[in-house]
This record gives sequence, structure tokens and C-alpha cells, in this order.
Amino acid sequence: MNPHLTERVEKILKLAEGIARDYELEYVGTEHILLAIRKEGTGVGSQILEAKGISYERIKEVVDGLVKKSLEDTWVFGRLPGSPHFRNVIAKAVEQAQKMKSTEVCTEHLLLALMNEQDSVAHHALKELNASLEDLQTSIANRSQ
Repeated sequence: MNPHLTERVEKILKLAEGIARDYELEYVGTEHILLAIRKEGTGVGSQILEAKGISYERIKEVVDGLVKKSLEDTWVFGRLPGSPHFRNVIAKAVEQAQKMKSTEVCTEHLLLALMNEQDSVAHHALKELNASLEDLQTSIANRSQ
């Protein structure tokens, strides 16, 4: 079984591209996916971040600081190139959905994939915002009960 992306995840990926364009960047990175999850606001991933007191504005502040430190190489994904971590996050989100026996890739799978993508801007931002993989997994498990 290969889970497919939900409409919400497709919307988030488009939002991520728009956020990257707003930054006047020529790539879409993991940080843009993280910002898009929170900006979209209705998925489980966004709700978990909200419950932890992590706002879009706070993520943006942390991401802005991290992006200034390092820009990543790019590869082409759709119209705007994506960072190497971007492709890995999508693949890891699919793996997370499969592992959780879901037929769809949802925002919670993206969130876990972002946390699992070591050395990505989103991973560092989540760590700086005091999120951990275990904490996110627990929050997701509690929502599915």
C-alpha cells in the first residue's frame, strides 16, 4: 500500500512554494513546509504545534535566524526547485503514513518527517522551539485515540 497525499498536504506544498517565493528564494525547503503546516492551520500537525504554543510568527522568527546562517543546495521539484531535504521529507512522510497504517499522507506525517530530517532548517527550528520526536509522536498518538 502506498499512501497518497491528502488535499490538505497538496495545499501545504503549494503554500510552501508561495512562502519560498515571499522570501524571494529560488528553492523550497523544509522550513517552508513547516511554516506552511502552521499557516494552513487546520491539520493535526498545525493543531499539535498550536497546542505547544508554537505560532506561525515564532516559527518564522526562528527560521529567519537559521536561514541566514546557511542556504542549501537545490534540486528541481515542480516549478520551484526544492532543497535536498525537501525530497527526503516527502519520502519520509510517506514512510510515516505507511508505518502508521494510514492510506493518506497527512500533516502529522509531514511534521514527523520534518523532525526526522536531521540537519534540515525545519528540524533545527523544531528543536529550537523545544519540540522532540518523542513528544510529537505522543501528541499524535493521543489525538488518534
